Amino acid sequence: MVSVDADSRALTVETDTVPLSALQHWAYCPRQCGLIYLEQVFEDNLHTVRGQAVHHLVDAPGYETKSGVRVERALPLWSDRLGLIGKADLVEFHPDGTVFPVEFKYGRKRQRLHDDLQLAAQALCLEEMLGRSVPRGAIYHASSRRRREVEITAQLRSLVEESVTAIRAMLASGVLPAPVDDGRCRECSLNAVCQPHALARRDVQRLQRADLYAVD
Repeated sequence: MVSVDADSRALTVETDTVPLSALQHWAYCPRQCGLIYLEQVFEDNLHTVRGQAVHHLVDAPGYETKSGVRVERALPLWSDRLGLIGKADLVEFHPDGTVFPVEFKYGRKRQRLHDDLQLAAQALCLEEMLGRSVPRGAIYHASSRRRREVEITAQLRSLVEESVTAIRAMLASGVLPAPVDDGRCRECSLNAVCQPHALARRDVQRLQRADLYAVD
């Protein structure tokens, strides 16, 4: 499950700017992304509250230096080329010039495409802002207190651009994506609003209505 903060929900369809966090929601479930950023609907559950608690560790802007590494928290990010805006939980600036973004997530260490996609988008913003390559970053998994290093591959970069285009098209159309009605729905805080099971069975409902008034 993914979480979202109040600042991210401030997006309206009157702007072409896409929040970095929207990419994570889109990759997890396009309908969830539409409910949050198109319909401006959000509900908390245990997973989202825990996720927000983890992000509070790095919500306050500031910096410190550890062993020669400058560590920036809540660093504003943007990309004029892609029309992205948001912030990085933490970015490390190493003495050799390496720029290393770190995204904080609740849960144990395991690979999730929607997390990697958000991190890749941060890397693309940093590259445009700083004019230097950002080939890697990391996801910090709070429950296991471990980092998982992520290579910002050509495939991830392409997926960022494709996702931004798809999200912008959804916002411009005003059309909410269809529900998925699968395992993702059980942990989603928007399940009651989305009603995935009921909406996904519309074909069955139409057949039942037709049969209800059938005359033998």
